[in-house]
Amino acid sequence: MDYFKINGPMTLRGEVAVSGAKNAALPLIAMTLLAKNPVEISNLPEVVDIRTLLKLLHSLGATFTLEGNRAVIDTCCLTDTKATYDIVKTMRASILVLGPLLTRFGHCEVSLPGGCAIGQRPIDLHLKALEQMGADITIQAGYVRAQAPEGLKGAHIIFDKITVTGTANIVMAAALAKGKTTITNAAREPEVAQLCEVLRESGVSVEGIGTSELVIYGTDRRLIEIAPFSVIPDRIEAGTYLCAAAIARGSVTLTQVRPEHLEAVLGKLEEMGVPLQVEKDRIAVHPAAVLKPVDITTQEYPAFPTDMQAQFLALCTQAEGTSTIEERLFENRFMHVSELQRLGADITLKGNVATVKGPSKLYGADVMATDLRASSALVLAAIVAEGETDVHRIYHLDRGYEKLEEKFGKIGAKIERLSE
Repeated sequence: MDYFKINGPMTLRGEVAVSGAKNAALPLIAMTLLAKNPVEISNLPEVVDIRTLLKLLHSLGATFTLEGNRAVIDTCCLTDTKATYDIVKTMRASILVLGPLLTRFGHCEVSLPGGCAIGQRPIDLHLKALEQMGADITIQAGYVRAQAPEGLKGAHIIFDKITVTGTANIVMAAALAKGKTTITNAAREPEVAQLCEVLRESGVSVEGIGTSELVIYGTDRRLIEIAPFSVIPDRIEAGTYLCAAAIARGSVTLTQVRPEHLEAVLGKLEEMGVPLQVEKDRIAVHPAAVLKPVDITTQEYPAFPTDMQAQFLALCTQAEGTSTIEERLFENRFMHVSELQRLGADITLKGNVATVKGPSKLYGADVMATDLRASSALVLAAIVAEGETDVHRIYHLDRGYEKLEEKFGKIGAKIERLSE
């Protein structure tokens, strides 16, 4: 099992190119199940989750080529509609094949998902919506078994709670359904918006893109022609490098970035006194004279993202004063607090609110990653910690960050990947 050895403290300087967004790429790969042609996708991040989903499609009979950040996926001749546990167990996003398989074939079996342990992310919202569209769904032996022999029919779906994967799943299901589907309380994330945009460019009528109400007119099981497209930049990776530059008091420029997807993150950095220079597809970070404390509440897009909570928690350990971070989306997403405390962070946790007193002098220690974003928070803290930090279980990190140690190395970080 690999781990990172990081020697700090260090100052970061240079330029980082942001990779494609994992959370956009996964539903877009699942969307190829709706295509009648081989689909070319570029700017895919080279991360484990992408390879896992491609492996799942291959197990269903799809063929693909993957060269660097470009894939060509052909799902024309699928031989199976059962997504088995041995693949699905490693990644919750595998549930994204449920909607497209069911709407295309009228039946499928998908194992209940696995993934990282940041709290309950039930799929009941997905299943309830599909039942409203005419599906007969049972759960047996750990599998979701869905039937819609006459195809799915358009419906008015009202999500009780905003769900990103649920919205993506139902958008794909609606694309080949018969008639009009309206999704109320839909997720507004840029990753969902890109899925809708690609479907619209492929001939599916989609209205309300980027809003909380989507209207999709399905093709009645007619497969669509999908032209080549490129995955949007990863706003969470970008936010992670912004926090890295801020915590190390460095001068770092991000390229291939979409600042409009990062407004909440940029706003909090500016509130903390971090000088930013924002251009069309570049963001430059400069050292803060004084790093100020901040209060943060995670909410759905366009508010502050839960996927940036851990990184800002690390950053707040170096702020001059008391910061609070309230996590409203996932109940177990503070497991990295105890690991940051091992490095010397002064953090008090009460319920879903973390109180951080800074600045704290951090010292290197052995720490353990507990989920994808917690991994990056430990890396950020290690950058400013005195001495050597070993970050274990970085397989979490490899699920979502492309060539992290290589990218950090280019801006001056001393991060070494080793096997234990």
